[in-house]
Amino acid sequence: MDTPLVQSRRPGPMQRVFSFQFPVPRRNRILGLSRQLSRRLGTCLRKPSTENRDRITSFRVRNVFCVCVLAVFASLAHAQQIDFGAGASTLWSTGSLSASQAFLPPALKGGTFANASLQYLGERRLGFNIEGAVRVKEGLYNGYQFYRPILYDANAVYARPMAKKVRADLMAGVGGETLLFYNTTNCTFGNGCRINVNNTHFLLHFGVGVRYYFWRTFFVRPEGSYYFIPNNFEFNSDHVFRMGASIGHTFGSR
Repeated sequence: MDTPLVQSRRPGPMQRVFSFQFPVPRRNRILGLSRQLSRRLGTCLRKPSTENRDRITSFRVRNVFCVCVLAVFASLAHAQQIDFGAGASTLWSTGSLSASQAFLPPALKGGTFANASLQYLGERRLGFNIEGAVRVKEGLYNGYQFYRPILYDANAVYARPMAKKVRADLMAGVGGETLLFYNTTNCTFGNGCRINVNNTHFLLHFGVGVRYYFWRTFFVRPEGSYYFIPNNFEFNSDHVFRMGASIGHTFGSR
């Protein structure tokens, strides 16, 4: 049998509480929060204006672009090997065999070119390569107009190990030749001189390089490239060769 003290501490029967029994300040706060939630829900469901739709579209486009960039960098981060190289090279192509004094297109050859390349290789020694070469000092076109050629291409690559520190890189791809023409000098041709303007041509590229790792992940690479440039009318030949060498570094396992 319970004592009187224990009986006094027992909870009594549950009672029903109605909404009008809440304190007035608490009831007003709840009603205010419900109104704010209704307004925000109505704003979200309302059809956006043209300006808002443009902002939403722009925001989505930026998000998609950022996701694509992050995906590319993520794939490169997990790549087996990434190589960067820079060096110097020169061009050679055939010239005209005619001894006529009439205007003839010159050969695209000579000069010092600064070149750079970035290459990625996967687990099966297959990958891709991008590279470019630009003439450091302006050339003189037929003795009367300064010009500067720029060659660039993207390639599929196959790397073949030849020895412990030696590897061959074989590549093929497509690219472009951009010709920049500048001021003219005195024309010495009797029939007049053709004034050239800036132009870009499509090209096919085939290249080979043999790299030697001389210290840890640093390498030196003699290399050669062949370019087929259709309708390269500014110069005598559509066939151009580039020979040179690069020094570079390998990021990742060799």
